Parts: sequence; structure tokens; C-alpha cells
Amino acid sequence: MEDTRTDSPLLEAINLTKRYEDGTLALDDVSFKVYPGEVYAMLGGNGAGKTTTINLFLNFIEPTSGEARVDGIVTHVDPLAAKSKLAYVSENVMLYPNFTALQNLDYFARLGGKTSYSKDDYRRVLTRVGLEEEAHDRRLKGFSKGMRQKCGIAIAILKDAPAILLDEPTSGLDPKAGLEFTRLLQSLRDEGRAILMSTHDIFRAKDISNTVGIMNRGKIVMQKTSAELEGVDLEQIYVEYMAGYMDDAGVAAEEVA
Repeated sequence: MEDTRTDSPLLEAINLTKRYEDGTLALDDVSFKVYPGEVYAMLGGNGAGKTTTINLFLNFIEPTSGEARVDGIVTHVDPLAAKSKLAYVSENVMLYPNFTALQNLDYFARLGGKTSYSKDDYRRVLTRVGLEEEAHDRRLKGFSKGMRQKCGIAIAILKDAPAILLDEPTSGLDPKAGLEFTRLLQSLRDEGRAILMSTHDIFRAKDISNTVGIMNRGKIVMQKTSAELEGVDLEQIYVEYMAGYMDDAGVAAEEVA
């Protein structure tokens, strides 16, 4: 897939590789770009390298070689500058259970240096992400996983960062909440955010993404734009790549034996 854009990507992986001390190759020469106003979805099974990729952008871990860049900033060279341009929502959002939704938003907004928001601002963003008004003043210890996820997405929006990282963002959302999330993602994309999303949700990935990458054993084995996926059965393609992975694993096991 030839890159013909003339503007600069907000998120860029350049030959990104991560090998752990035990010899495990978690990421193998991964390269991709996410431009303003784009969603890039990473599909793949557990252990494919999706979360490792996100962790490298966040500088939770450092690459063995290659670079993760945020708006041109190399994350392991200047992590604080890179993080100032990133918002992140993990699969299991960690918030304060004894705080209300509004209190959590206020705390994390202030922690990120955003001190000008009012309570009405917090209410508007909670409504935008689909959290019912009656839940705004409730403590999070009674929230479902999906409700906590919405609070995490609200905090990411309040950070007002140009790039957003989402690790399995639809995990724990019911179909109605999933549809609301898709619409929210579309609006964030329309605002010019660059969004990198790891997901198991093949159908939502195809529906919302500008580019879909399938990861296997630390490699991007397929990368196609939404135009290239028009009329294509992405689920079938995904299954074929997963089957190929199992076949390769079986061959490797026989060689070891």
C-alpha cells in the first residue's frame, strides 16, 4: 500500500521491534502511519502484538529497535513531550471507585493540567459518551465495566490530545453502547484526531476504520484501506490468516520435536 499523503502523520511506527530478555519476539519490524482524521484498527488474536504496540507508543516499554513517533516526537527519546499529545483508554479502565463520575473527570482533568473545565463541561462530555445523566453523580464502585469504559473515554476527550490510543475499547459494551461508541469515534475522527485502536471486533473495525491491519506473531501480515476492503469479507480474510498462523505454529512444533 503506497503512501501518497503529503501531510505528516500524528502516529507513526517505523520498523518497530520488541524482543524481551527471555528471547520472546513480541513485535517484529512493524511500520504504519495514522494521519489526522483517521482511525487505524489493529486486529489480531491474543499475543499478536497489539498491546505491545500501544505500550511502545506510551513508552511503558522501550523498543529493541525502530521508533514509535507521536507528531514527530520519538516516544523513548522524549516521552513526556510525546505523552502530552496522547490520550489513552485501556481495556480495563482504572478509576477511583469512591469518586463519582464527575469527581473522576475533575481529578484526571486537573492532573493533566486542564483547570478551566466547569461541572457543566464534565456533564456535557459524559452525555456525549453515552453515560446517563442520573449516573453522573454516582460513585464508580457501582458501575458496570461498560460504564467505567465510558468515563475513561470521557477523560481522554477532556485531555484534548490530537492522538488517541484505544486498547479494546468496546470490551464490556452492550450492542447499544457499542453503536454509541462507533458514532463517538466518527465524531472524534471528524474533529481531526488520529486514533489507533486495538480490537477483536472485526465488524466495527471495518465499519469505522480508514485502515485495518491484521497482526500475527508480532508482524503486520495484512494492511488495507477502507477503499481496498470495500466489498471484501474481512472476517474470512482474518480467519484465513489465523489458520495460516496455526499451520505455521504446527510446522514449527514438528520441527522442534
